This record gives sequence, structure tokens and C-alpha cells, in this order.
Amino acid sequence: VQLQASGGGLVQAGGSLGLSCSASRSLLRINTISWYRQAAGKQREMVASMTGLGVTNYADSVKGRFAISRDNAKNTVYLQMNNLAPEDTAVYYCYARILLPTKSEFWGQGTLVTVSS
Repeated sequence: VQLQASGGGLVQAGGSLGLSCSASRSLLRINTISWYRQAAGKQREMVASMTGLGVTNYADSVKGRFAISRDNAKNTVYLQMNNLAPEDTAVYYCYARILLPTKSEFWGQGTLVTVSS
């Protein structure tokens, strides 16, 4: 599976930004698709995820501010980020996990989000 992330950029604190992740295969064949982020000098962390059944999970730090969604017809997953803060500055990555026929994991290239204070 190839994942293409886009939508990063520079935004002021309190602003909003939307990210997109386009997959090379049907989302219906992907068990879990997620957004991760990695800030400078920090470990990569999960931000938001969605299972094939539409169950979502968010990091505590983004609950109520970020929303993950999907468009199966476009094989695209979105991350809407609202009320951004400087600590949200990071490279954001799209991630997919497939369980069948064998467990496989895929990462997209990162897209940089910079939030200025």
C-alpha cells in the first residue's frame, strides 16, 4: 500500500489545518489507518486512528480538537485539526495496517505542520 500525505503548512496558534492521506488501495481493505506525528527530538506518537468499522481513537492531547474521517470512494483519510497550538508542530505521517493475508504495516511520507505562537 502506498500512502500519500498532503496538506501540511504554517498556521498561527488557534488556527485550523486539514491533512489528507491518499491510499493506493481501497480503505475497505485496510484494517486500521492512522495519523502519527513526530516533533523534533521526540518519539513518534499516534494522533488519531480509525478502524475499518469506523471506530476512532485519539491521543488525549488532541481530543476535542482533531477529527479523523474517511472517504471510501476516494480512498482518502483526512485529519481536521482545529485550535492548533505550538506543541502540535511536528511532521505528520499516515500509517496503515493490514491483517490479512499477513500482517503488514505501511507508512506514508511525512507532511510538516508548523504552528506559530
